[in-house]
Amino acid sequence: MTTWFAIGLTAAGCYLAKLLGLAVPPSSLERPLVRRLAVLLPVALLAALTALQTMAGGDGTVVLDARLVGLLAAGVALVLRAPFLVVVGAAVLVTAGCRALGG
Repeated sequence: MTTWFAIGLTAAGCYLAKLLGLAVPPSSLERPLVRRLAVLLPVALLAALTALQTMAGGDGTVVLDARLVGLLAAGVALVLRAPFLVVVGAAVLVTAGCRALGG
């Protein structure tokens, strides 16, 4: 399979997925369960991506290192209702501090 064939196949798949979304009847999108899932799905996906990037090793193993400590610091800052930049700064500083200490 050539690269251009793979690109074309991916583009066609994306286009078909977009068409499938447009083909859903509007009445089914107005259901309360669908509306609730549409609100919660982005949060769940972001949490899953964050967990994967924080604890995944290169060979599929779980790694507990300074990234997890930085994530926990960000969580504490969020619980304390800190502004977004303070949350990010806390995560960066704690992660960097742990790595500097050999963690």
